[in-house]
Amino acid sequence: MIRRSRIVSAALSLLVAGGILAVASPASAANLLANPGFESGALSPWACTGGLGSVVSTPVRSGTKALQGAASASDNAKCTQTVSVQPSTAYVLTGWVRGNYVYLGVTGGASTWTPGAAAFTSLSVSFTTGASQTSVEVYTHGWYGQGTYFADDLSLDGPGGTGVPGVPGNPAAGTITNTSIALSWGAASGTVTGYRVYEGTTVRATVTGTSATISGLAACSAHTYTVAAYNSTGESAKSGAVSATTTGCTSVPPTPGGLAVTGITNTSIALSWNASSGATGYRVYEGTTQVASGTGTSATISGLAACSGHSYTVAAYNASGESAKSGAVSATTTGCTTVPPTPGNLRTTATANNSVSLAWNASTGATGYKVYEGSTVVATVTGTTATISGLGTCSTHGYQVSATNAAGESPKSGVLSVTTTGCVNTGLPKHALIGYLHASFANGSGYLRMADVPASWDIINLAFGEPTSVTSGDIRFRQCPAAECPGVESEADFIAAIRAKQAQGKKVLISIGGANGQVQLTSTAARDTFVSSVSAIIDKYGLNGLDIDFEGHSLYLNPGDGDFRNPTTPVIVNLISALRTLKSRYGSNFILTMAPETFFVQLGYQFYGGTCSGCDNRAGSYLPVIHALRNDITVLHVQDYNSGPIMGLDNQYHNMGAADFHIAMTDMLKAGFTVANTGITFPALRQDQIAFGVPAAVSAGGGYTTPAQVQQAVNCLVKNQTCGGYTLRGGTSPDFRGLMTWSINWDKYYGWEFSNSHETFLNALP
Repeated sequence: MIRRSRIVSAALSLLVAGGILAVASPASAANLLANPGFESGALSPWACTGGLGSVVSTPVRSGTKALQGAASASDNAKCTQTVSVQPSTAYVLTGWVRGNYVYLGVTGGASTWTPGAAAFTSLSVSFTTGASQTSVEVYTHGWYGQGTYFADDLSLDGPGGTGVPGVPGNPAAGTITNTSIALSWGAASGTVTGYRVYEGTTVRATVTGTSATISGLAACSAHTYTVAAYNSTGESAKSGAVSATTTGCTSVPPTPGGLAVTGITNTSIALSWNASSGATGYRVYEGTTQVASGTGTSATISGLAACSGHSYTVAAYNASGESAKSGAVSATTTGCTTVPPTPGNLRTTATANNSVSLAWNASTGATGYKVYEGSTVVATVTGTTATISGLGTCSTHGYQVSATNAAGESPKSGVLSVTTTGCVNTGLPKHALIGYLHASFANGSGYLRMADVPASWDIINLAFGEPTSVTSGDIRFRQCPAAECPGVESEADFIAAIRAKQAQGKKVLISIGGANGQVQLTSTAARDTFVSSVSAIIDKYGLNGLDIDFEGHSLYLNPGDGDFRNPTTPVIVNLISALRTLKSRYGSNFILTMAPETFFVQLGYQFYGGTCSGCDNRAGSYLPVIHALRNDITVLHVQDYNSGPIMGLDNQYHNMGAADFHIAMTDMLKAGFTVANTGITFPALRQDQIAFGVPAAVSAGGGYTTPAQVQQAVNCLVKNQTCGGYTLRGGTSPDFRGLMTWSINWDKYYGWEFSNSHETFLNALP
């Protein structure tokens, strides 16, 4: 490893900075929150992550109910409510909380917290809305691994906004004639001027009440209606739909809809479906064989064999004939004595900010399915679809599905990696050039002033911030002394140059560690000192974020620490906590990067330091840090240099210095991989989080790769071209973030070969 070589992008963290924003008093006093004391006995309209929120009867601060949030090691049990507000107006958010590390705040704005409250304690946050802001999301949450917290009597004090009304209740059909259909629905919440009845996108009626009759219809014609509420601000989302058919039919009825399984035994399957207008009866088919008939909208098919699979359709009929058959529904009777096979084709059907929808193929003999994230069951269903809700915005998850019946459970499917929407725009280009600047030393390549760094570099990592001692956590950064770096600029000029780079859209980070700067956060005191000293550097120089380049013996795993999802080794746990605190302190635009060596990441596929006997306990030790901060990391650029041979997902060894090494190592991060001796899969990272690092020149480090070989690797990863026989397990990565190098100084020393070769190439990628 070259002196103070690469930098690892630091994982940002969760602790919310406590400052309370002082603002003018609100224009009026009214609690805008619904269910502020949870006296309804239900959470609504509050929503809590991970299903970890509930309403309890004790302890309470007043009334008979309060909120309980069961924060876990991986979820802070964040509970939120969105309310309408007025622009440019002062508000005060207050609440009573109890527990360890309880937070109260406004998403994207001010927050406060208490480190510990044995009894209910009041928290208060003041804020002013933006000039065009019409809603805010308020929240309370606990802290990771700190146990259960409670909240009661929450209040948002200030004038309410006039948002769009709530969604009306689903309409129901009343009296139907040859030419008309009467509808009614439940009233919408909020300020309502009236309601519009839609057929498709066409408004069929506008009324002020909660009923309407649609007239002038054709006899025996089918119609589907929805309802929306409106006011001066706008219109609500549409309600659910109701379908109805006018009377006077002289033709066959339409195909029934909504066929579903309602019950299963060893020998029978119960079905139901929606009524079909004009029908006098229904026939149930298995294939072309009629197995039931009747005048109602349900049937039970009996006399079936135990653990037998069946597929049914239904048709409606009247005197004019029979409708077309419905879509099929499949079911398996109970009484199975063998487990079903693993479901196939697990796939994503929809993603949103806080949820993902999944589907898979039916498994013969299955009576149900379990959806897993890691070892946790997140959904249990009888059909072949599931929606997982309560997820974090821009968070990556790995899911598997298994099939179940009375005989047991199938093996799980392969892991499907899914990322929710809503990712923050950090201001980086789609494909970035990232480099380290020798800001505190020369290292044989010569000093380069910040102002002279070319505009081709999108992220500039200042190398390095180093500890006063290995275990102190006290990080210091100083500019290179003039004796070592003739021509070094003054501190004022250095800071001015940073501002100029930022004005050009560049990001400047402090990199912590390097080859000589080992950092071991062995205690919570060291953790807290790390946070305060790193914050002081960031604040002094006005930096955009943090890069973590922990090398040597900074990270390791104690014997028995075998689950990267729940680490126990103090240097790992304290680093994760510190980075979460920094991330929370500086907010969503804070840049966090990491530059681990392959030994600490990809080697975990073969050897994991917490579980292997006789191997180096540092093997794979970055994995728990990366996993814990996977939703906070901006870029992970593993050092693909100064490395021994590493096995890829093709179970072949790859050697640094050639395209196949970069392809195989990067594909492991995109595909995810099973961690050695654990049976646990390290889930894939998002494409936009992944880059790889190479030396800028032959003198910069072992594993120099020619520009042609580097670009061959990138073309394989991005376009699945020039892969040299390697098959991408993680698929193509069109959002691949870019290239990192050690270092900008070495690139200058060798005539800017690295940046001149790769800037144009990266900018030309799709």
